Amino acid sequence: MRFRLFAALLLAVVANGAEDARAQGTTAASLADGRSGKIAFESPTPKSIRDLVTHAAMTRAVISGFLSFPEKAAGPVPAMVILHGSGGISGRESMWAQRMNDLGYAAFIVDSFAGRGIKDTMTDQSQLSMAGDMADGLVALRLLATHPRVDRKRIAVMGFSRGGIAALYTALEPIRRGIIEDDLRFAAHVPLYPGCNVPYVSAHLDGAPILMLLGGKDDYTPAAPCVAYADTLRAKGARVSVVVYPEARHGFDGLTSPRYFPAFTTGRDCQGAVDVDTGAVTATAKGATLSGEAALAELRQCVTRGVYTGGDMEGREKSPLAVAEFLKTAFAEIR
Repeated sequence: MRFRLFAALLLAVVANGAEDARAQGTTAASLADGRSGKIAFESPTPKSIRDLVTHAAMTRAVISGFLSFPEKAAGPVPAMVILHGSGGISGRESMWAQRMNDLGYAAFIVDSFAGRGIKDTMTDQSQLSMAGDMADGLVALRLLATHPRVDRKRIAVMGFSRGGIAALYTALEPIRRGIIEDDLRFAAHVPLYPGCNVPYVSAHLDGAPILMLLGGKDDYTPAAPCVAYADTLRAKGARVSVVVYPEARHGFDGLTSPRYFPAFTTGRDCQGAVDVDTGAVTATAKGATLSGEAALAELRQCVTRGVYTGGDMEGREKSPLAVAEFLKTAFAEIR
C-alpha cells in the first residue's frame, strides 16, 4: 500500500515539476540548502553520444526529479539515482526508491521525459537519444554531490530498460567526462534489462562495480548480448556481476503479468558497436561487418516491433535482495 501512495504522490509532483520551474525561472544548480522533494534542474539534450563525449553545443532542457531520504538518517547517507524506462515514470521507480530509503539510502528519481514534452518512447525511441538519459543521470550525480545529507563518494545509479542503458554505459569514462569535469563518479552501476545488442565500448572505464539483472526470456532487450558485453568489460578489468532470471521477460520486477505489445520497437535483431573513443560505428549484417553510413543505415533498418513485457515471480522477489547485497558491498569498500 505504501508503494502505491508513494507512487501517486510522486507522479503528481514530478509531472508538474519541470513545467512549474520553467514558468517561475527556478532551477537548482546546487542542493547545498539541503532541500528534498521536487527538484527542477537543467540538463543538456545531446542528439548523439558523439555530441556528449565531444562537448558539442547542445540545447538545454529543464527536467525534474524527486529526492527522498530515509526516515531516520544520521549524517551523510549513500544515494541512488534512479532512471526510468521507455514508458516514463511509473510505480516501478517509486517502489525502488522506497526500497532504497528502507536500506538507509537517499533516492533521486529523474524524469527525462516530461520536461522535454515526451510522453513515452516505446514506439519511437528517436524522440530522445540514449545519450540524453546518460546526461541526465550524470547531471543528477553532480547535483546530489552538493547535498549536505548525501555522501558524495557513495552515489550509485540504477535504471530500467533505456534507463538501464544509461546506468550501464555511464561506467565508460568518455561518457562520464562528457558531463563531469573532476573525479566525481558513480560508486556503482545497477542496470536492469538494458540493451546490449549495439553496445557502447571504450578502453577507459570508471572502475566502479556493475550489477546486471537480466531476463532469460526477454525478447525486448535480450540477455545474451549483455552477458557477452559483461565478458568484454571484464577483459578490460571491470568488476561485473550478472544475474539472469531464466523464465523472466522484460520488466520482470513489475507487478503485472507479461503481455504482448505489437507496436513497441526493439533492436533485438541488430548487431554492432559504437566506439565512444573514436566515434566509429559498426554493424553486422549477413555475416559482413559494415562501417560508416552503411552501418548507420543497417542499424536503422534492423529495428523491429513486437515484444513481451511483464513481471516474473523469481525476478520480482530476488532482484531487490541482489541489489541490496551488491550495494552493501560496493558502498562498504569505499574509503
